[in-house]
Amino acid sequence: MVMTTNVRILYVCMGNICRSPTAKGVFDAALGERDIAFESASAGTHDYHVGRRPDPRAIRAAAAVGLDIGSDIARQVTAADFQAFDRIFVMDRANFESLERIRPPDARAELRLVMGLVPDYGVEEVPDPYYGGDDGFVRVIDMLQAAAHALAEELSSTARE
Repeated sequence: MVMTTNVRILYVCMGNICRSPTAKGVFDAALGERDIAFESASAGTHDYHVGRRPDPRAIRAAAAVGLDIGSDIARQVTAADFQAFDRIFVMDRANFESLERIRPPDARAELRLVMGLVPDYGVEEVPDPYYGGDDGFVRVIDMLQAAAHALAEELSSTARE
């Protein structure tokens, strides 16, 4: 039975080829396991990789935990996203600040750092693994899985009330 809460979520990083498509895949799996009705997308604050698929290292790391993120296509965040989505989860403070600058005064979406979902995790930002090795992509998945499970629990609790 799918819960009636239908939440629209956008995951945002800088280029939309590493962290945000990974977040979409991780969160989609966690919310799907809880039968939560949702729609999701990912985007970047910059246009560096618009039209490209996720970084091959991100695809491999996701595949290692059973997730297929290879069909995501990078796009840039727009001001309209603040109306189209209920929640926008951002990977780090720099991109959060970029979004704050384009956020319309009548924005509907709640804007949050993704790791704010798990304050006890001990890390406030999801580090960009782009310039590192494969282990950085694995670490990103671990962090996002903790946050995704916290959101799934939060939404499940809300739907039961």
